[in-house]
Amino acid sequence: MRSPLVRSVIYPLHERLLRRGTMRYVRELAWSQWFAPDDLRELQGVKLAALLRHAWLNVPFYRARLAAAGVGTETNIGDVDSRTILGRLKLLTKEEIRSSIGAITWHDAPGGVFPHNTGGSTGEPLIFVVDRRRQGYDQAARIRTHRWFGVEFGDRELLLWGSPIERRRTDGIKSLRDALCNQRLFDAFNMSPERMDGYLDEWDRFRPACLFGYPSSIALFVEHARRRKRRLDTTGLRAVFVTGEVCMPHDREAIESYFGVPAADGYGSREAGFIAHQCPAGRMHITAENIIVEIVVGGRTVAPGEVGEIVITHLDAYAMPFIRYRTGDMGRLLPGRCTCGRGLPLMDVVQGRTTDFLYLPNGTIRHALSIIYPLRETPGIRRFRVTQHEDFAVTVEVVAEAGVSAEAVARRVRPVLGDGIPVGVRLVDQIETASSGKFRYVVSHAGPTRAREAKVHDA
Repeated sequence: MRSPLVRSVIYPLHERLLRRGTMRYVRELAWSQWFAPDDLRELQGVKLAALLRHAWLNVPFYRARLAAAGVGTETNIGDVDSRTILGRLKLLTKEEIRSSIGAITWHDAPGGVFPHNTGGSTGEPLIFVVDRRRQGYDQAARIRTHRWFGVEFGDRELLLWGSPIERRRTDGIKSLRDALCNQRLFDAFNMSPERMDGYLDEWDRFRPACLFGYPSSIALFVEHARRRKRRLDTTGLRAVFVTGEVCMPHDREAIESYFGVPAADGYGSREAGFIAHQCPAGRMHITAENIIVEIVVGGRTVAPGEVGEIVITHLDAYAMPFIRYRTGDMGRLLPGRCTCGRGLPLMDVVQGRTTDFLYLPNGTIRHALSIIYPLRETPGIRRFRVTQHEDFAVTVEVVAEAGVSAEAVARRVRPVLGDGIPVGVRLVDQIETASSGKFRYVVSHAGPTRAREAKVHDA
């Protein structure tokens, strides 16, 4: 299918049927990215005032929060600078969202509300909702950053991914939509050598314009291609888009040297939205039309250049406003303007989500999220950590509510690991954080070399 037909007919019709203003938002963002920084700040202020007014009128959780910050009436929102009001508000935590899901949701959002689960490497599940407005803006921001690298929506896109939402696209209507929109999915949760051999062949049949996925999984795919001495057809490839975890320098070097195109890093999350993305000049631009980013240390917003926790306000999340939401990631704002000419502000993600792989004795390699998802979705589990030892055995530490048994936890992870790997479950009162303040939710000490050795020995 030719991409112009997808761009001009199929995709716009799809978005219109879903009652999303995506195509209008794409045109807006294509224009506003060239605004001067002061003009973007003014746009943010206008949208922030509208969001705060909506939150006061329609969301009980925020009406109480605004009142506690000294905003006594809707009129106050118009009388006081919106950024001043924002600075008075408490930071929003995942725990508050969990405990206030009804009061923090605008159930009358046009087009309805749509529930989601967090899909990153955090071991603490979070249920939230989005509306059509936010969906459209998040998708428009993604389209804009693809265009930075010459990739249009409708161009062939290969996804090396593993989120349950994307994986269900292999069924029914979602599978048809992917075919119509020139997308193809490779499962990052099950990267056995045999499976990756199939991916190599499918790549040359599909010949994508871009590759999208976890950097660690793409680097593993590259390593497998090199081991098989395969040179893939990259004639039409324009960029590799990496997201979902920190892109380590060695992974970036491996990806760029093999494919011969830029590896463009995107930063965001399922709940926080499309926060920032690298441009062709290599700088990370904030999606300022939709997102306000603050860097916070000890409850205080710090100046550009200082490292702290990334706190976001999504200006187009109306069904469930994310106002001063703590992401748990570390970063810093950067001064100045990029040489690419865009007025979008700059940032660095200093420390974000990291994952590890799980290795099976038969050579199969599973992405960490393949075990994170079933644990995250198990009722009663509050926190967990998975450790794979050198002999492939797995220990799962779990902080859980009463009634959750070790046997039930083991049953949840057994399909991921198979029957041949010992699994031990420890129910604990707490799991200590690392000295950095961040968790590694999956840590493997096995490694691909040991897995290959085990496979040869078994043979």
